[in-house]
Amino acid sequence: MIGVFDSGLGGLSVLAAIADGLPRADLVYLADTAHVPYGDKDDAYIRQRVLRIGTHLVDQGCRVVVVACNTATAAAVSAFRETYPALRVVGVEPGVKPAAAASRSRRIAVLATDSTARSQRLAQLIERYAGSVEVRVAACPGWATRVEALRLTDGDFVEEARAHLDPLLNFGVDQIVLGCTHYAFLRPTLEPIVDGKATLVDVADAVARQCIRLADAANSGSGRLTLAATAQPERLQAALPVLGLKRLARRLQQPAHLVVA
Repeated sequence: MIGVFDSGLGGLSVLAAIADGLPRADLVYLADTAHVPYGDKDDAYIRQRVLRIGTHLVDQGCRVVVVACNTATAAAVSAFRETYPALRVVGVEPGVKPAAAASRSRRIAVLATDSTARSQRLAQLIERYAGSVEVRVAACPGWATRVEALRLTDGDFVEEARAHLDPLLNFGVDQIVLGCTHYAFLRPTLEPIVDGKATLVDVADAVARQCIRLADAANSGSGRLTLAATAQPERLQAALPVLGLKRLARRLQQPAHLVVA
């Protein structure tokens, strides 16, 4: 069984890619909605939550666990791996490496939560993979919360997004990294603003490919999907069609349920 978790809805973008790549795998998605969002919390708090949620998934029988949150990966994936050294753990990091490799202007941007934007892990990614590229990191407070509220196309967000993106486009970036899994669901608003001047870089498919490499026998299950949340699990299930994820809903064999963790 493969476990996937995030603070809320954002990791569903990663879950969908994994489900497409591993159609027979039994998948568990756990949203820590009682503590969403992670992006405005300190690293110690995030590590505590990651270890609690990760331990629950291990106890449920998951042999591969995907930390489907850039903020949680940056703050806590190392501690999680140290706690479970035999576990196959996949983190989600901003796609700085592919963005830097693809950039022709040699200028890229990273859109991220406050926590990820200030993280040492992001700084190390940029130093390692984008040393010859100019990188602008833009913190986008409130964007993950907007996805959680399913306010994806509000008119006021268009202006807010434009205020973030226009300076980056004027700077000449041609690759814009979506540094939070929630931001994948904001593409319908972001793409018209970018208007072909840059590519929006998401890593969900790359994470799915890594899961495929690690899955082994996990892809010989029944294709069952289980959804769980630490608060309001019914909202998690109801969000699937709104987010364009009806194919995930079809894999559900029981309603989303509450987890105390």
